[in-house]
Amino acid sequence: MNIEFQIPQEPDVSMRSLSSSSSTSSSSSAASSCSASIVSSAFSPVQTEHHGTGPTHNRIQLRENGEVSMAKSDIEGLVSPIDIMGNGGMEWKDVEERFNLLASTENNGFEAEVKWSDFGFCIGMQESPEFAAELLRALRGRMDWKIRMTKCELHCLWRRMTILLSASTNKLSLIHEAENYATLIMEELDTENRGYIEAEVLFRSYWRRAWIVLLWLAVCSVLFAWKFIQYRDRAAFQVMGYCLSTAKGAAETLKLNMALILLPVCRNTITRLRKHRWINSIVPFNDNLNFHKLIAGGIVVGVILHGGTHLACDFPRISGSDQTIFRQTIAAGFGFHQPSYIEILATTEVATGIVMVIFMAIAFSLATKWPRRQSPSLPSSVRRVTGYNTFWYSHHLFILVYALLIVHSIFLFLTHNLKEKTTWMYLAIPVLLYAGERIFRAIRSDLYEVEILEASIHPGKVVSLKLQKPEGFKYRSGMYTLVQCPQISPFEWHPFSLTSAPEDEYLRVHIRTLGDWSYQIYSLFQEAKLSAANRYPKIYLDGPYGAASQDYIKYDIVVLIGLGIGATPFMSILKNVVNGHQKSGFRECSIRKGPLKAYLFWVTREQSSFDWFRDVMKEVSKPNQKQSTVEMHTFLTSVYEEGDVRSALLSAIQALYYAKNGIDIISQTPVPTHFARPNWSSIFSKLARQHREAKIGVFYCGPSAPARDLEKLCTKFSTKTSTRFVFHKENY
Repeated sequence: MNIEFQIPQEPDVSMRSLSSSSSTSSSSSAASSCSASIVSSAFSPVQTEHHGTGPTHNRIQLRENGEVSMAKSDIEGLVSPIDIMGNGGMEWKDVEERFNLLASTENNGFEAEVKWSDFGFCIGMQESPEFAAELLRALRGRMDWKIRMTKCELHCLWRRMTILLSASTNKLSLIHEAENYATLIMEELDTENRGYIEAEVLFRSYWRRAWIVLLWLAVCSVLFAWKFIQYRDRAAFQVMGYCLSTAKGAAETLKLNMALILLPVCRNTITRLRKHRWINSIVPFNDNLNFHKLIAGGIVVGVILHGGTHLACDFPRISGSDQTIFRQTIAAGFGFHQPSYIEILATTEVATGIVMVIFMAIAFSLATKWPRRQSPSLPSSVRRVTGYNTFWYSHHLFILVYALLIVHSIFLFLTHNLKEKTTWMYLAIPVLLYAGERIFRAIRSDLYEVEILEASIHPGKVVSLKLQKPEGFKYRSGMYTLVQCPQISPFEWHPFSLTSAPEDEYLRVHIRTLGDWSYQIYSLFQEAKLSAANRYPKIYLDGPYGAASQDYIKYDIVVLIGLGIGATPFMSILKNVVNGHQKSGFRECSIRKGPLKAYLFWVTREQSSFDWFRDVMKEVSKPNQKQSTVEMHTFLTSVYEEGDVRSALLSAIQALYYAKNGIDIISQTPVPTHFARPNWSSIFSKLARQHREAKIGVFYCGPSAPARDLEKLCTKFSTKTSTRFVFHKENY
């Protein structure tokens, strides 16, 4: 079908001018295969979600050659039939009821059928039989002509019509090529072995996480069992029983986890290890913070088992045990004096343990999502004492915790054998490594006091800083740097993605006010811009550090998805991809690293957000016009979906202006803006169709909830198509 759609018009908009700007595309399909070939409207190869009734459409004409077009002169006669399907008046259950009504009198014992001439009645177009016949002829394509049709065939045609009209309703229609979405959405890949294929895809996606977690669980289990059995055979077991074995087993896992929890936050070490391809291929460095949180969960479990069994079981048994048994077993450890419960709590070992638990409870509680983000669900009195700063400072209580842990491990009243006091053995290497990193960072940060070349204040309380590039500061696209402003705090360092390309002679970061520190930095630069002196506050850098986004270089095709300020890490990648292609010149003999094609999908709520990266998008678009190595799409969710009558005039003006000037009136860039949220299923369908047999890296930066949905889509389309989507999430 060749399909030409025109968007709904207001009386003062010329239909002729829109018609002259519209484009056509073609495809054909057979209805007998129960798949659809749909050519959707232009402007973008993506679709947006539609959550309401669309406007009245101009008449659609379907000629014998399969061409479909709309003309103003045909509107009056065909508004009703299009409204029936386009506005939700008819649903499949209604069509099915009409089919059953006719089929019930004509069924001869075989599969229910109706005449093709009854197609118009079934879909609610009995008052326009000529249009229904033309519509049927176009939808059937080259299918063999039969006298009757089955319910399955009618359902296929209905689905094709629904998608066709959905494309007309939801899309701007003047610029982009049409594309076939329905076939990919409806097809199944190897349905008999689907479970095996899905399991295989899941294994390939998660095996690196799985083996690390399983190894950690196995080591913890072995240590717990080893210590449990060891204390089961000791004299103290006669007094405290299995409570003692449980507490000591948990203590051994605590030693391990208190050592391991430092490793995922050793940023310099992780950044160096990322450079080794074979290590990076088996260790999931992108999940370092998730593993940090997992170990913290293990510490919580260990503390409950260790401290809980001691306080609730072991200590009461010591103070209340038979004096004879006490003297024969553990009296020497207490100076041959049977202590009371209060006296046990006053010992150095127990007192340090209780203080450690209090400090850890404070740090863990303030590190959770709601206090750290100052969630509105918290009471106002609690919100005043929470936030990122509170989290950051409280987390440094771990320095006291580790000091108390060493003291706690020395004064054990059940053993005086130094060989069994092994806590220092677990902690030595991780603590020295972490301490060395902090010292190295302190020295390097003094060397990286940078000059601010330019500071810009953008809508949405975003500060863009153009910084002098320190000598020896080498990084890759996707990396981030830590920023410190001593005027705010000499201790706080906050991570920000670099939006400049490695080839640039400067560094650029974008800082949005999402917390107390960023709000203060915004206020300082705002005051500096307004003052006559125009003196900026001092800024120090530490880094660069590796992040999930830098793995884009592993793929020939990359999809970059950013929500709001989450698009920040992808700006550097886009510039690097375009620069890489300019250098290689697309010569077959040239050797280059990096993607051959990059897609950016940036979703934002406010139009003013486009000001953040307008210069970058213009810079990327200019050399990309001939190369087409980067395809950018922006989505503005505050505008009614494309096809809604309330945004129809805006869509028309936007399309006309873009066709004439090549600039989008919403973003003021060469990148067209779509309305409403993206239809991710349709986007992934198109990508799978365009890049068959390819391995596509999908990189996401934004809130966690959409990340889960996108990861599910990656798994779904990896199982249902020949394209493999590999999901990566940037910490947000």
